[in-house]
Amino acid sequence: MTSAQVDQHPDGQEAVRAEGGEGEGYQRGLGARQIQMIAIGGAIGTGLFLGAGKGISKAGPSLILAYAIAGLVIFLIMRALGELLMYRPVSGSFSEYAREFIGPFAGFVTGWTYWLFWVVTGITEVTAAAAYMTYWFSIPQWASALIFTIVLYAANLISVKLFGELEFWFSMVKVTAIIGMILICAGILTIGFSDAGKTASVSHLWNEGGFFPHGVGGTLMTLQMVMFAFLAVELVGVTAGESKNPRTVLPKAINTVPWRIAVFYVGALIMILSVVPWTEFHAGVSPFVAAFQKMGLSVGAGIVNFVVLTAALSSCNSGMYSTGRMLRDLALNSQGPKFFTKLTPSGTPLVGTTFSAALMLVGVWINYQWPGKAFDYVVSFATISGMWAWIVILICHIRYRRLSDRGVLPRSEFRAPGAPYASVFALLFIGMVIVLMGIDKDARVSLYCAPLWGLILGVSYAVLKRRNPEASAFAKR
Repeated sequence: MTSAQVDQHPDGQEAVRAEGGEGEGYQRGLGARQIQMIAIGGAIGTGLFLGAGKGISKAGPSLILAYAIAGLVIFLIMRALGELLMYRPVSGSFSEYAREFIGPFAGFVTGWTYWLFWVVTGITEVTAAAAYMTYWFSIPQWASALIFTIVLYAANLISVKLFGELEFWFSMVKVTAIIGMILICAGILTIGFSDAGKTASVSHLWNEGGFFPHGVGGTLMTLQMVMFAFLAVELVGVTAGESKNPRTVLPKAINTVPWRIAVFYVGALIMILSVVPWTEFHAGVSPFVAAFQKMGLSVGAGIVNFVVLTAALSSCNSGMYSTGRMLRDLALNSQGPKFFTKLTPSGTPLVGTTFSAALMLVGVWINYQWPGKAFDYVVSFATISGMWAWIVILICHIRYRRLSDRGVLPRSEFRAPGAPYASVFALLFIGMVIVLMGIDKDARVSLYCAPLWGLILGVSYAVLKRRNPEASAFAKR
């Protein structure tokens, strides 16, 4: 590491504050425009393009309100993360902060859980991409999933600069497509062209059974799917160690959260549901593709299907990027096998990425066994494992703010508004979502898996600590 500053905590434990990047072996190859587009595109993926179809069928137009409220909570989480990042921008930030502000076991659990989240998310995205391929070709989902996994693994064996450039253009395609859809829908509403022009009206938002057609309860039950749609917004935290100027770039990227949620989620759904009544949408079908079909624009539907295919593959590509970095961070802290620390000359954690990609092939088997239910199975578990990272971010932020206010730690120049109460509110909201997942029989499977995963981690940590006492050290030495 190039530099390290040791601070003394009230409990007598030491925490090493270090800035990542070249000191960790990585190259700071991600520029401002790349970080901005990764931040914008990170939240635009399967959860919006495919998962929204199920949400619309369950909640109707009130899904718009669910996205808006959840989006506010996401912004609070991101501002909490931003304050931590400005305090200490490092690669593998979530597990680093967990070690410092909660303890070594929390860092161990967070690192491995976030790694698992991206492995499962990669399976989810490959599943969605395989489903999108059936729009054009009558081929088995498992075959498409296998090909995509192999191709994306090969694409990840590049430098971080090239990874950032690819993600920039992936995100540009997604952003351009959604803005284009919004403009087309606006044109239909105002000018009235296409088959949908005769019936398009904003009144569809309340005339087809009301804004809450299935009651408030129906809206609440969609929050699990809504929160899944926002998973990956925290990806900018993983890129901190490879950003060229993190203290300038990351705050700007985080502050784009409100408007991207307002445009890409709330705005897009308002337009689509105004042009086509919510009753025309069904679970398992992308509402964006279905909307263009209902408008009579078959070519447009094909284009949108290509865009959502790109979105799914982009998210999976980001997952492979994240898993390799997280495994290396664990290994550097003696909480994972040492061979995960190895880098290629271009700074890519090849071993960790290879190991993660191999596990993503499990998604191929899931598609082979349950091609119709695969998406629902993996989404529920991805949600609970991904939300763990948010919970850790909020707890660490609350503890950091308390220590910085007391003068024990330096104050961050990017302070979260309303803290620490805003972080407490976000924690309570996530707790409510977890309770709702327990009520939903389709999402309940993730809560069954969580204790099993916790037991595996607990036993693994006990064995690891016995064999290597450095694993229980409070911070990286």
